[in-house]
Amino acid sequence: MHISELKVRCLSKPSFNLSEFLNFLADENLDWHRTLNSTPAEELVEVAGRICYMSFGEGKQSPRRNNEYIDNLIRQGHESVLEHVNWSFLMSGVSRAFTHQLVRHRIGFSYSQLSQQYHDESNASFVLPVEIRNNPDLCEVWKRNIHNSVAMYKEIMGRVYADDSINGHSKKEILRSLRSASRSILPNATETKIIVTANARAIRHFLIMRGGIDGDHEMRSISYEIYKIVSLDAPALFQDFKVVELTDGSVKVIRNNGKEKS
Repeated sequence: MHISELKVRCLSKPSFNLSEFLNFLADENLDWHRTLNSTPAEELVEVAGRICYMSFGEGKQSPRRNNEYIDNLIRQGHESVLEHVNWSFLMSGVSRAFTHQLVRHRIGFSYSQLSQQYHDESNASFVLPVEIRNNPDLCEVWKRNIHNSVAMYKEIMGRVYADDSINGHSKKEILRSLRSASRSILPNATETKIIVTANARAIRHFLIMRGGIDGDHEMRSISYEIYKIVSLDAPALFQDFKVVELTDGSVKVIRNNGKEKS
């Protein structure tokens, strides 16, 4: 039995075409006092906010630095501007139990997940919950039941492969139908792959709701991996979050004001 390990890879991140925006400002006879070392994501959010009021240049632009400007937008609840920046993540080593929870987040999220209907799971990997991993007795029971589920899955699929009376297109259709039915016996611990695209506003909401959730180590771990990526690309957009280490050595991501959801 193969136990998979969590990996969250960033496939795409926000970009900002500075030269094109400066051409726009030149056409409008405006100037923009940029904050040194702001990231592309942070500049795009600032520009989106300023466009709403055309607050560029002397007499119109506030003296706030980029991070202060974005912090003010968030405090005022003007978070629609955060929807202009997006990340795409490839998550592997995650369980079906996790993705069942993840896809509940619909607004601002898009998903493409490995299909158990079309993909043969005979050699599937599994995600071993840390709470069970740390208990040898429970771990043995867990592995035994996972093995039984996979054995039954393989037996069902094997009968179709071995039936020489079924061939061609009919076998293909029967295999697809049985694979779809057989997945019903696979456990929630079955490892899956999923590509997730989300904007900054949606990610903030996800971290608020899931980053510090009690009793779900996998959810908190993935929230932390996401936070590490987005806070590096756009620290100003996530400046009101922090990482807290728990007594068991795991971490959670919560708002700096101490408020968290469970």
